[in-house]
Amino acid sequence: MNQEKSNLTRKVTVRFKPEEYSKVTISFKATTKKKLSEYIRFVLLEKPVTVYTRDQSVDDLMTELVRLRNELSAIGSNFNQLVKRLHTASHFQEIKALALRSKDDQEKFTEKVNEINLKIGEMSGKWLQE
Repeated sequence: MNQEKSNLTRKVTVRFKPEEYSKVTISFKATTKKKLSEYIRFVLLEKPVTVYTRDQSVDDLMTELVRLRNELSAIGSNFNQLVKRLHTASHFQEIKALALRSKDDQEKFTEKVNEINLKIGEMSGKWLQE
């Protein structure tokens, strides 16, 4: 890379109108290039430039998965607390109540896992429709 920089001996100054510069920088930010000068050099020399594209369905999926992850984390915390209390319980009635509560948490967990599977199925259906 240092060798490549040492080969860059010629300097060109270009002036843009504000709207032109804005358009260039927006295009540059959508690429994988680290420096604006590198991007401009690639465009002028007609070399390929890799451009990022955004897929709204991926953004939607990520938002939904983050929400579901948080819910699963809360259910897991509740379950861990329940197990700790179950280990310290000494009366049969207390153990029975905790066991019933664990069944509710298990049902919530199963429901969320099914919801995750459904979302993944929906998204894979959208992505594989090509």
